[in-house]
Amino acid sequence: MIYCISDIHGEYDRFITMLGLIGLGPEDTLYILGDVIDRGPHPIKTLLKIMDMPNARFILGNHELMMLETLKDGTDSVITADMSDLDGDTLERLMLWYRNGCKTTVEELHQLDREGQLSVTEYLKNALAYERVGVNGQQFLLVHAGLMNFDPAAPLSEYALYELVWARPDYSKPYFEDIITVTGHTPTMHIPGCPAPGRIFKATPHDPCTSSACQLSVILPKFSLTCVSKPASNLGNLTKIWTAHLMHRGRAVLP
Repeated sequence: MIYCISDIHGEYDRFITMLGLIGLGPEDTLYILGDVIDRGPHPIKTLLKIMDMPNARFILGNHELMMLETLKDGTDSVITADMSDLDGDTLERLMLWYRNGCKTTVEELHQLDREGQLSVTEYLKNALAYERVGVNGQQFLLVHAGLMNFDPAAPLSEYALYELVWARPDYSKPYFEDIITVTGHTPTMHIPGCPAPGRIFKATPHDPCTSSACQLSVILPKFSLTCVSKPASNLGNLTKIWTAHLMHRGRAVLP
């Protein structure tokens, strides 16, 4: 089974509970579509867990990009520095990151030794920008936010990283006719016309996989797509709402 999840945002306990509820096994693959860090209580603890999972594939999100851009001159130069000693560009990046909830990330980074800090930043530097996955003849594009400045003639490799992690797609306009794009970043309550904000959104009545043999699941602590081939009804006891949206032949979103 291939699973996709996004925007965990430091919710370590709920993440661990979810792994147990879906019964993630060594033969399964879990794609994390970015934004593991910031906001929640244990962002670095969550990231370290993912780093230790051999069947986890990590795709960079805008929060990880903000972290890398802020710490590009080294973690010590920022997280232990006096703000008055930072140059203007670094201070501006740090303030943007703080406005987006980096407090707990910085606190947990500060608890790591130098080797631990370097292992985290190197892991993020080597993260995927996107991934193409084929499942039972259906192609999926997994990316954190979408494709900013979308050009149907442009190869995916030509998109800048910021275009992949900061996009706010128009969900009424699918990117591709033959590829389902699974993303995070944008909550369903921000999608115009979404009939059930905070729940799975579908632009058409079709499921992403109509076959009972579908082996790709978009999962969240509270919700699961209807094509999940493993029962996920017991996910409903979790209180954290991580929403998902799906568009057949278009985009699926997990904010």
